[in-house]
Amino acid sequence: MSYLVHDRMLELMEAEGIMTLFGIPDPSFIGLFAAAEQRGWTVVAPHHEQAGAFMADAHWRTTGIPGVVVGNQGPGVANLAAAAICAAKENVPTIFIAGQRERVFDQRVKRGQFQYTRQPRHFDESMKYVGIIEYAEQVDEIFREAFRRALSGTPGPVYIEYPMNVLDKQIDLGPLLKPEQYRLVRQAADAQRIAEAVELLGNAQAPILLVGQGVHVSRAHTLVAELAQTLACPVIQTPGGSGVLPGVENRTFPYPSPAGICAVAEADVVIAIGTEIGEQVHYGVGRHWAEGNTERKWIYIERDALAIGVNRPIDVPLVGDLRDVVPQLNAAVRPFKREVSARLIELEGAANKMRKGMLAHVPVTSQPVHPARLVVEATRGLPKDMLMVRDGGCFAMFAGAYTQTRSSDVLWSQNFGHLGMGLPVAIGAQLMVGDSRRVMLLSGDSAFLFHISELETAVRKNLPIVCVVGCDFAWGLEVAVYRNSFGMDSPETEAHWGKQLRLDLIAQGFGAHGEYVDKAEDIAPAVQRALASNKPAVVQVVMDGLANTTDMPGIEEFMSWYGERGY
Repeated sequence: MSYLVHDRMLELMEAEGIMTLFGIPDPSFIGLFAAAEQRGWTVVAPHHEQAGAFMADAHWRTTGIPGVVVGNQGPGVANLAAAAICAAKENVPTIFIAGQRERVFDQRVKRGQFQYTRQPRHFDESMKYVGIIEYAEQVDEIFREAFRRALSGTPGPVYIEYPMNVLDKQIDLGPLLKPEQYRLVRQAADAQRIAEAVELLGNAQAPILLVGQGVHVSRAHTLVAELAQTLACPVIQTPGGSGVLPGVENRTFPYPSPAGICAVAEADVVIAIGTEIGEQVHYGVGRHWAEGNTERKWIYIERDALAIGVNRPIDVPLVGDLRDVVPQLNAAVRPFKREVSARLIELEGAANKMRKGMLAHVPVTSQPVHPARLVVEATRGLPKDMLMVRDGGCFAMFAGAYTQTRSSDVLWSQNFGHLGMGLPVAIGAQLMVGDSRRVMLLSGDSAFLFHISELETAVRKNLPIVCVVGCDFAWGLEVAVYRNSFGMDSPETEAHWGKQLRLDLIAQGFGAHGEYVDKAEDIAPAVQRALASNKPAVVQVVMDGLANTTDMPGIEEFMSWYGERGY
């Protein structure tokens, strides 16, 4: 059968479950975009390619299916570079498709060529694979290799270059293959290792699950919750795995919380799932792991065999996809279903008491509003299982500590700490969940301003995201660093871009709902009006900049990530 190259590209992506395309339809991609729309795809043009890549990031985090973003030759591709680095660090298998001038330009010696540079060299370091469609007949093998690399082992981004000399080529290729015909799509653990894990768990008195973002990205909430219920054990959330699992919300504790620290110290077996066991949990070796039962055993469910034993010794590696391995483990341990222990009930009570204690110390009224009070008021009484996105420096810490809605999905740049992702990620997430869930972004003002133009994208696409923006009119975390390091402020951190900034009016200018709040008691009503508007909405809250930089929750834990010495 004869195809245009872009039609075959779309079919190859459809085989992987992809029906959404992010990018600006510049000359290289007009045909691709038109064909995608005719085939029923959702096509989204952001105002900046980097923002489009962050929207594609949310596609992966909310569906477990890679997102696709395109960049036009030269500057459009350059705009993708920072997002490519972020995707690599966040283990996100975004498919980056880059337009390019005709291949003949690669060998020309003349200088001053417009919108041309050798692009792949700028992406080699961050990509798991870089493929160039030199000839139209290569489209199948390039795309299949891209998906094979992106989704094998630790996920990660890939780059496909689509030169203009193949745009209008007709190709005659064989039948479309299913993913299982060209890459590994099922990856269960071997039976011997499962038996070893079951033996460890059968003798365990205080097992815990250490759950990372991979569980949520894999949409394995229910599978992992079943394991936690069978073992009647605590679930310890890594900073990246902030979402809760159904039915075990009360026994789910953040890693650095008092209940989490106790559970870690007492654990005799740890089952690590969907996590790199990285610096944010002290590699499973230092800090809280160095207390209590330091002879605890480790079971690690991990797709990448090369990750086993790198960050810490592992007693039972279960190499495979957690979507396949966790059901194996569930079936094997089901016969010895445990009863909830008195100790776990005690930890649940302690965690609940701690949450109430934290609330009791939050200032009820202040002007400007204390950031903790801002988060509390903004997140109480929200729709069930609202998808939460957070962005920023200091304010993101408050958002993590004081959010009153416990969601199954909390999205943020947990590995890279990349500011500015929040608004595009919220847009991508709302596109993916549709009418089934609402999305809230909690962001600091500096982070929100990175991609504020994407409010127009949200309006154009009718996406009712609610953005609550805490405004201290400064680079909050940088203010803290300057004060702690030099005992002074900087004119560039204590910004003079000013207290006259009105994000609510900017939102209204884009056609969104906008409100300005400077009193704590007005926050919750403003959020409810934003939800009821059923439009993209911005609730700007003026918050206490001094409190934002001096009262940060968990700052000691945060600084311990930087203070590690390899353990």
